[in-house]
Amino acid sequence: MSLTAEAVRWVAHLSRLELSDGELGTLAHELSAILNFVEQLQQLDTDDVQPLAHPLSVENIFREDVPADSLPVHLALANAPERRDNFFGVPAVLD
Repeated sequence: MSLTAEAVRWVAHLSRLELSDGELGTLAHELSAILNFVEQLQQLDTDDVQPLAHPLSVENIFREDVPADSLPVHLALANAPERRDNFFGVPAVLD
């Protein structure tokens, strides 16, 4: 399928894109190539192919949720640029 410059101009207008004449020609060629590829894909027989959400089998790989000791305060705040007691010091954001 070959797209005309006018068709690309209309798509650019709908997308709120400003394209130069050179860009219109380039995009017409590139979009035509994409549409040709989609046409090729439509010719494939996919009747026996099951729909899927992910090409790989996905399974839960989370570790067991077991209680553990928290990070000590002095280590948690070791790289803090400012510290206020046992908390990160941050500038006030409210009046």
